[in-house]
Amino acid sequence: MQLIRFRVDLSPRCSLGPGKIALLEAIAEQGSLTRAAAKLGMSYRYAWLLVEDLRLAFTEPVTRATVGGRKGGGVELTKFGTSLVKRYHLATRRIDAIGRGTFGPLLRKTVVRPAAAKGAARRRVRSIKRAA
Repeated sequence: MQLIRFRVDLSPRCSLGPGKIALLEAIAEQGSLTRAAAKLGMSYRYAWLLVEDLRLAFTEPVTRATVGGRKGGGVELTKFGTSLVKRYHLATRRIDAIGRGTFGPLLRKTVVRPAAAKGAARRRVRSIKRAA
């Protein structure tokens, strides 16, 4: 289990985080923005906006449209896009190792709750905030 999730802000208009990286990985695996979005449970429009954000953020393209073939066109990662994913995962491993060293002793002191209980706790907090 990944202990720390992080986002990198390379400039005011350029950020990379787990969502964009997951989308790039799904594109590489699926060869299609439509299928990548469906795999991640996001709308095509939202996926397109994330890719467009990356396109506008860098001087090199992150994805490339493909044309033709049996199923028509698709999309694939460029070398630069593949490099972004690799660099993010390298940083993730390093940051996670530091986090485990720092917070590892606290892991034994956490209470494991079922997923349904987590949602119920969030709803209670929201209802308390509304009542205040």
